Amino acid sequence: MFTLIKNILIIIMLAWGYVFFSFTSAFASDMNEAIAGHVIKQQVQGNPVDSSALFEAEMQRVAHNYSLEMISVLQKYLPSMLDSISAELRAKADKNYKCALQSDEYKNKDCK
Repeated sequence: MFTLIKNILIIIMLAWGYVFFSFTSAFASDMNEAIAGHVIKQQVQGNPVDSSALFEAEMQRVAHNYSLEMISVLQKYLPSMLDSISAELRAKADKNYKCALQSDEYKNKDCK
């Protein structure tokens, strides 16, 4: 009876461990560790590493992450940016209309 319970607990713990470790996502540091490990492995094996291509790929990855971040910022603040731009355009249009209504003899100081 005791061995049956012990075996069931071991099976449950193994199943839980499998579920926990199979559904974890990769972290950003995992990529850096993988790249560093690969470079070290290649150096130990005596294979040359093209560092310029490695740096270029890393810069592309950083630029891509930066562009994704900027897109999310633009999505968040675009309505307020558009409101301020439209308010500025309305003010300029009102000023042009006001200046167009004034005669040449009398011009406001903003219209001169």
